[in-house]
Amino acid sequence: MRQDKDRTLLEHVEELVAEEHELWNRGARDEPGQKRLEDLKVELDQCWDLLRQRRALADAGRNPDEAKVRPASVVEGYEG
Repeated sequence: MRQDKDRTLLEHVEELVAEEHELWNRGARDEPGQKRLEDLKVELDQCWDLLRQRRALADAGRNPDEAKVRPASVVEGYEG
């Protein structure tokens, strides 16, 4: 079951990345295009964070379904 949810999450990431690439290739320089690119960046960061949480919980022998999507203010505040 965990792998199914992780796979679904990864498929969503792929869809978001495809949309992001499409916007970049179109040269989305207008305000709506730039806003959508920023929204995609945040959503992708949230997806990757959720996937990392799920994997960490599973590795610790806990239920990966305990992982929750964290707010943008949290995931965007991480230092790289």
